[in-house]
Amino acid sequence: MTLQIITSDRLASHKHGFFTRHGGVSSGIFKGLNCGAGSSDQSDAVTKNKSMVCDAMGVSLDKLMTVHQIHSADVIISLEQETVSTPKADAIVSKTKGQAIGILTADCAPILFCDQVAGVIGAAHSGWQGAIKGIAQNTLKEMTKLGADISNIQAVVGPCISQKNYEVGEDFLENFLIEDQNNIRFFANGKTNKYHFDLPGFCLQSLKNAGITNPEWTGHCTYEDSGKFYSYRKSTHLGEPDYGRLISVITL
Repeated sequence: MTLQIITSDRLASHKHGFFTRHGGVSSGIFKGLNCGAGSSDQSDAVTKNKSMVCDAMGVSLDKLMTVHQIHSADVIISLEQETVSTPKADAIVSKTKGQAIGILTADCAPILFCDQVAGVIGAAHSGWQGAIKGIAQNTLKEMTKLGADISNIQAVVGPCISQKNYEVGEDFLENFLIEDQNNIRFFANGKTNKYHFDLPGFCLQSLKNAGITNPEWTGHCTYEDSGKFYSYRKSTHLGEPDYGRLISVITL
């Protein structure tokens, strides 16, 4: 099956893609383009899938850098000579020509960044924990250290779980209200003592607050279309023992 890749005109200056699960060689509950080495999928299948991604991006597999994601606000600056192959962090920034950087998600929000003028790119994994800790803002800070200018940076939020499918409890809501009472605007009332959190909306507002002009969300919900996307929450609701991971990549 042919790979299906979502792109954005805002990032058109750099080859990039929010990859769906279409294509790939994984089977069973991982059917398609599972790029999660942390899943229980066959490692050979995951490697093959990542190789297909790299072919689509025009880079070799050894030029794709990812991180061991830990739901933090930590950002890695990618250098030409890496001492740790998979450092623990939730975002990567780079100005190394010929390199690709990637983030894995399965309901959390992938965010891709670029400054065409400075030749700096970024990729961030923003779940609710990273979002509230400032992963988007920290990624932008690290990009500016490499010469990027906030006024030139484009940022796009990729496929993630939408508000109507992201049911949370009172404790979850309280975490955000402690941070800022105005965060109530990102929650809609649900069933008794339940709410619905707007993850893409929160990410977009965080980017705007950091100075990004008109960031966008691709508008795709990972929970709603399990044939196109992997979703941790959908897999949990279906009682499946594991789930695949989508990859989002941008290159220099």
